[in-house]
Amino acid sequence: MLEVIKQPWPWYVAGPLVGLTVPVLLILGNKHFGISANLRHACAACFPANIPFFKYDYKKEIWNLFFVIGIFIGGMLAALFFMTSAPIDINPALASELAGYGITNLSSMIPVQLYSWESLLTVRGLIMLVGGGFLVGFGSRYAGGCTSGHSIMGLSSLQWPSLVATICFMIGGFVMANWILPLIMDL
Repeated sequence: MLEVIKQPWPWYVAGPLVGLTVPVLLILGNKHFGISANLRHACAACFPANIPFFKYDYKKEIWNLFFVIGIFIGGMLAALFFMTSAPIDINPALASELAGYGITNLSSMIPVQLYSWESLLTVRGLIMLVGGGFLVGFGSRYAGGCTSGHSIMGLSSLQWPSLVATICFMIGGFVMANWILPLIMDL
């Protein structure tokens, strides 16, 4: 069983598990699902103030905080007990493209040339980590939710704003991956 858990799950197992999340949440009476809403819940719980945005009954959404804590604990357990020492197997064409950007150390899931303290203090690191983090946070707030909330829960409940947001997420991702990211990587 442990060997099955250590391997990547095929789409026909992982997909339906993600898809079944929506009916379960709807049956339980929850209409909101996503990661970005948890920052609002945490602020409303920890810093009660006279700010109208944080004046709501966050206790109705407390399950979502437990969900995020579960993601963190699950990630920690996976890193501690289920990581394999097998090398990362990627497509040779992708390895060649990454080498063109200066990413040659493919020994872990996260390239150290992008995600390390040394790279954070470069122009490329500041743009990607700090600028990218700001844009993700701003975009989530501006869109009224994150990709998981809109694309999983919103589309499943046939919400028009979620369809528009998901289309914009996809267009933004294509533009970033194909046009902007190569420019940043050349810095």
